[in-house]
Amino acid sequence: MRSGLSAFRTLLRAVLIVLLALICIFPVYWMIVTALIPLEQLFNKPPVMTPDPANIDTFVDAVTNTPLLRWFGNSGLVAMGVSVLSVFLGILAGYALSRYRFRGKMGFGFLLFASQMLPESLVLVPLYALFVAAGLLNNLGGLVIANTVFIMPVVAWIVKAAIDGVPYELDEAARIDGAGTVGTLSMVILPLVVPSVAAGAVIAFFYGWNEYLFAATFITRDSMWTASVGISSFIGQYVTPLDVVFAAATLYAVIPIIFYLFAERWLVTGITRGAVKG
Repeated sequence: MRSGLSAFRTLLRAVLIVLLALICIFPVYWMIVTALIPLEQLFNKPPVMTPDPANIDTFVDAVTNTPLLRWFGNSGLVAMGVSVLSVFLGILAGYALSRYRFRGKMGFGFLLFASQMLPESLVLVPLYALFVAAGLLNNLGGLVIANTVFIMPVVAWIVKAAIDGVPYELDEAARIDGAGTVGTLSMVILPLVVPSVAAGAVIAFFYGWNEYLFAATFITRDSMWTASVGISSFIGQYVTPLDVVFAAATLYAVIPIIFYLFAERWLVTGITRGAVKG
């Protein structure tokens, strides 16, 4: 009786997991189908549910007839810049919050946390004025700075939580051996928190890759648009080439997936390298 009930629960759990996976995958599948069916069949009733591989020319058109590759390059530069800068500053902030006692520490940590409560649109106007004064409009470096301001606190808290789990005795042992603050952080602490640092880097990369509001506001030259802004420009007042839009969106989604698969391997490497043997 109990074994039968257990088998039923296992089956029910498996069915629910499959249904949830299908619900999550369907929007991606529908995006690919829309890109691979002729535009005149897009609004058929019932809708066409299977892609037509012969319509692969849509992807070719999206790449060759638009500056899509240039926009992807701009998005990649911004995302990598945000990831590197956020990780660098997040490591320093996380280490300071975890290991040092200083006046205003709680307030500083709270401000980092509270920064995530502010919507980007709230600071858009004053930030735009600062960018005009600093000459950072139409500058991908300025876009990296703006995005880093919002995502760095997340990385800092991730790194802080990881460093909190590293025994402080390791810091003391490193200082006895003559290591300074930088040496202790780089040679003792960081190898043990590589997975968390990698997770923060992935989050920062996705944030920089997907960000739209700052990119649409601070970048006005179409040659410097990021992919999120460039793809949105396909939407016309009277006509929108939905097949091209979804083909570009599919390519836009593939790149961060590839990055995640690469980062996942690095995460496993970081876990094994950061293991402490007793």
